[in-house]
Amino acid sequence: MAKKFPHSYEVCTCKHVSLGEIIHSIKERDANTLEKIGDLTDAGTCCKCCQDSSCDIGAEKMELYLTQILEKFTKR
Repeated sequence: MAKKFPHSYEVCTCKHVSLGEIIHSIKERDANTLEKIGDLTDAGTCCKCCQDSSCDIGAEKMELYLTQILEKFTKR
């Protein structure tokens, strides 16, 4: 994740979930899996394109995926 994204950046376009909401679910509500993020925010629960580049079916690839965010904030 070399590029800086604002917290208002919409990661999940299907459910309109922002980066800030996802970060909050990870840091404050202990969402440490894609399933937990989905349960708390609905991100990645519809078409799943935002989960990982391997799931992306769009013509243009997403700039930021849930797996990237999760990896960054759950590294220990």
